[in-house]
Amino acid sequence: MTGFISNLIGNDYISTVIMSFVPLIELKGAIVYATSVGFGIILAFALSYLGSTLVFFPIYWLLKPVLNLMKKIKWFKGLAEKVENYFSNKASETMEKRVDKAGKNGIDSDVRKKMLGVFIFVAIPLPMTGVWTGTAIAVFLNLKFKHAVLPVVLGNFIAGVLIALLSMLCQAIGVNLDYVLYVLFALALVLLVLTFIKISRSKDKNKSIDKDISGDK
Repeated sequence: MTGFISNLIGNDYISTVIMSFVPLIELKGAIVYATSVGFGIILAFALSYLGSTLVFFPIYWLLKPVLNLMKKIKWFKGLAEKVENYFSNKASETMEKRVDKAGKNGIDSDVRKKMLGVFIFVAIPLPMTGVWTGTAIAVFLNLKFKHAVLPVVLGNFIAGVLIALLSMLCQAIGVNLDYVLYVLFALALVLLVLTFIKISRSKDKNKSIDKDISGDK
């Protein structure tokens, strides 16, 4: 796997950054790839973190405008609405599953609850919990830029540290990181297919989300 990617792009530094841009693979796959081709863990982390974090900016500023544009085009209107419904549901689920308990610990501010929910979501080092989805959730939680960027950036950092430690552990016990990369790619592909299926079947279960999740944007 690593040999194929290296030969395809021709530069391991560029390969690492490009992989960190890719949805589902993002930081996790990029760190595993970089360490497997011989980069030190700090360099692997730095390149992967930089690339995956930069993705936040276009997603934050362009997601809703692109969806609004798609809704004006007959052929894409249905898809855009389903994507909106999917991320609205995801935002609602994030608040319910990850922030309700936090409220009992004295975090009373709605904005802080949303920020905490996004941070926890992004910090989990699994496919579908990275910067792409985390930023989309922040957008549909109507977080302002200054409130969205911090939890995404910090959550991505924590996820990167955990994956870096996992990569070091795999190397220490003799696990071939190429196999780990295969597993990550396979898992990402499966989750991508499942996500498309879920989006295509999604219904607007959160018509009241704007009432439950007050906009501060």
